[in-house]
Amino acid sequence: MEVDSGSACSLINERVFRQLNLTSARQTYPAKVLRTWSKEQLDVRSQVEVEVQYNGCKCRLPLVVVNGAGGSLLGRDWFEPLGISVLGIHQVQAAQAESLLSRYAAVFSEDINAYKGPPVSIELEQGVPPKFLKCRPVPFAIRAKLDDALDNLVNQGILKPVRHSKWATPIVPVLKRNGELRVCGDYRATVNASTKKDTYPLPTVTELMAALAGGVLFTKLDLTQAYQQLRVDDETAELLTLNTPKGLMEMTRLPFGVDVAPSIFQRFMDTCMAGLEGVKAYLDDVLITGRSEEEHWKRVEDVLARLSEVGVRLRRDKCIFGVKEVEYLGFRIDSQGVHPTAEKVEAIQKAPSPTNKTELQAFLGLLNFYSSFLPGKAEVLEPLHRLLDNKSIFVWQEQHEQAFRPAKELLLSSKVLVHYDPKKKLTVTCDSSPHGVEAILSQPDSKGKEAPVAYASRTLSKPERNYAQIDKEALAIIYAVKKFHQYLYGRPFTIITDVAWLLGLLHPHKALPQVMSPRMLRWSLMLAAYDYELRFSPGVKVANADGLSRLPIPSPEMEIPPPADIFLLETDVETPVDARTIEKLTRRDKTLSQVLHWALRGWPTTKQANVFQPFIQRKSEISVHRNCLLWGNRVIIPEKAKTKVLKLTRAWCA
Repeated sequence: MEVDSGSACSLINERVFRQLNLTSARQTYPAKVLRTWSKEQLDVRSQVEVEVQYNGCKCRLPLVVVNGAGGSLLGRDWFEPLGISVLGIHQVQAAQAESLLSRYAAVFSEDINAYKGPPVSIELEQGVPPKFLKCRPVPFAIRAKLDDALDNLVNQGILKPVRHSKWATPIVPVLKRNGELRVCGDYRATVNASTKKDTYPLPTVTELMAALAGGVLFTKLDLTQAYQQLRVDDETAELLTLNTPKGLMEMTRLPFGVDVAPSIFQRFMDTCMAGLEGVKAYLDDVLITGRSEEEHWKRVEDVLARLSEVGVRLRRDKCIFGVKEVEYLGFRIDSQGVHPTAEKVEAIQKAPSPTNKTELQAFLGLLNFYSSFLPGKAEVLEPLHRLLDNKSIFVWQEQHEQAFRPAKELLLSSKVLVHYDPKKKLTVTCDSSPHGVEAILSQPDSKGKEAPVAYASRTLSKPERNYAQIDKEALAIIYAVKKFHQYLYGRPFTIITDVAWLLGLLHPHKALPQVMSPRMLRWSLMLAAYDYELRFSPGVKVANADGLSRLPIPSPEMEIPPPADIFLLETDVETPVDARTIEKLTRRDKTLSQVLHWALRGWPTTKQANVFQPFIQRKSEISVHRNCLLWGNRVIIPEKAKTKVLKLTRAWCA
């Protein structure tokens, strides 16, 4: 059984219960109603009393029998009778952990002056004059705490009193929840306005989660005072001088509040952890995982050895060692994959109905934080998004309440995202709807069934809503490839679409058609940089993608056109007839108006009149731009305008 201090009851699944021949055990209590952390009710079959022996202790204890194939859990109700001691919900005191903590005791000491690396520096833009700002008044109630905090920083060597400085930044005292006071500098008006920007990137959540593939055990390390362990050079120390009630004090360490500090610190951590597999650092948090206990503890030792070499110190009380699940950057991670945290789920579940646009935006933002877990949310959320339109007045009605309630249930019904495995085959399933585009990145699980690595969807912008249906389907592919670029670039993958026509237009090994719209041509060239296989699957077989494309998340209406579009606009010349005239005549033309409808909404599968056959035969080459039909890059002229256009064209050419 797996020890689970988060479970109030000890559980066993029905199959194991029968295998152990415990069916004759006496049922002493009525079956309980049990729920998971996400509030889903378990299918409880019975509750029995069984005889348990452990460490010489023998007693009869309650055991709940549940339906399904889940693991057996040793819950808190067995701890005291069996003399089991768990020192913390997040800590497992294994022999390996104790051994490492003993051997690397110096890494967990409170001395933050052990840093052995070179001092870091902050560069200024050329010609920037020094800025000296006076000290701000400090409330009497916190003056004593501030003096103590400043003295403590001086004793630690973080601050050094000086008599003169060209630079001075006022301090901002911040009270923590525990009553302690943190001394920060308001560098916005001094240093931040004068520094050269450091563009070293912080790792994305996608990168961090991808590095955890296959992990079964996790350790999370927390650095003591993070930035303030890194020394700065003398020039930077003067630049960071603080103006305090006790006089000028040079900051000898990298402080919080400087805009380039996160990039500097992340570069240091990445350099420190370079070459270590299964290890990812996000600023002052280091997460370590392994595909086995032995591999995990070996990696933990490697990390502690690196930190010891550079003299970086950890907070032992905030470190978590050798656990089977861990919370990291707002997600719960275990061997199965990535999950939403119970706190965020609860916050969504308990959210009251919004009373204004700000509250509605906050709710949708909270829901959107876990958009990767939601394989569909559109018709449900569409009434709520309409309330956020600039021109709409916020009036909460029954239709909005009917959308709000099921929206809160979306996360509870969401699926777990599996860890990305670079050794497994990747599949991207795409689809579009009149409202949005959607993509699902998946890999085969141990049974060969496709399991989701990530979901993505967005609504169509106003121009995109007027795309021909085939262009919308192609847009779904382009959106997917861009969204999952970090996973896909540089390795083979399969794209699945439910539109057979796209196989001829975007096939990686076929020549481009002679007649092709500029938009489709641009997309084809973009896809040429990827190693992909394009496969057709009927819509009923891509229902997972179809559902999400019809339930998209919102996207900004204002979008920057791609450079190719801008170039075409710049090189365009005056034409005999404008697009507005062509649009009006197209809508009045019985044949072309029907063709326009098909191009936008989907082509018919049944036989049509002969007049439509030339268009149906070229349906993969027909697109829509500004409600005008295009064959490749040429406008299809309505019948009533042909004579006029020919005359104008001859005159214009002459």
